[in-house]
Amino acid sequence: MFKGFYTAASGMLAQQRKTEMLSNNMANSTTPGFKADQSSMRAFPELLQQSVRKNAGGAVEKAQIGYLATGVYMQEAIPKFTQGDLNQTDLNTDLALVNGNVPGNGTNLSGGLFFSIQNANGEVAYSRNGNFTLDGQGYLTTASGLRVLNENNEPIQLTSTDFSVNSDGVVTGSNGEAYRLGISYTDTPEQLVKQGDGLYQAQEGAALPSAYANNEVTFQIKQGFLENSNVDTAQTMTDMMTAYRAFEANQKMLQAYDKSMDQAANEIGKI
Repeated sequence: MFKGFYTAASGMLAQQRKTEMLSNNMANSTTPGFKADQSSMRAFPELLQQSVRKNAGGAVEKAQIGYLATGVYMQEAIPKFTQGDLNQTDLNTDLALVNGNVPGNGTNLSGGLFFSIQNANGEVAYSRNGNFTLDGQGYLTTASGLRVLNENNEPIQLTSTDFSVNSDGVVTGSNGEAYRLGISYTDTPEQLVKQGDGLYQAQEGAALPSAYANNEVTFQIKQGFLENSNVDTAQTMTDMMTAYRAFEANQKMLQAYDKSMDQAANEIGKI
């Protein structure tokens, strides 16, 4: 009975985690460049039960009872790095990174391309959100004030918002200053670690290579556009309802086990 109690509880916890992940996806359905998380459910290892007893002669006999499931869990959430639709804003500071040929590592169908961003700790982080602006010192920054980096991982400083960015990522200011946007590439984007605020970082703080250094990688920068979130809101709502119903089913099982345990403790014990 206790085993069934814990199995139902594990199902509730797994569905709760999935609902939280889907809720976060839905909340960021309008965030530029956001990549929806996806996950899978896995079962804990099954246990093989056996009964052990002594026969009349004193010898130990073992008999197989069968397998016992020990519950489920949700594996870690991994972003889905598919290209989002483009939204035209006509703002010079809005940039969309459009994938061309982005090879994977053989296991993955596709790799990933990212803007290089300086995070709050001064380290290089990566983002698909091209909703940029200029701060008071003329630095190109994210909406939260983090500086956008060039191909040498240096901040990009301009004199005004009157600048142009060509499809190859070259930024040209009104006074002739020129930079090339830092565009980083990885063939294993699923191994990136989320930092929050739409940022990712390579494992153990390693730096991703430049996309310009790989002749097989192609992309375009579109000025005056933003990449939309790749969240499918209709599918996400359906998945949320399914997870909620599964949570309810496990909850009812848990209540049934609780009632049985109550009867065993308070009624059967009196007989």
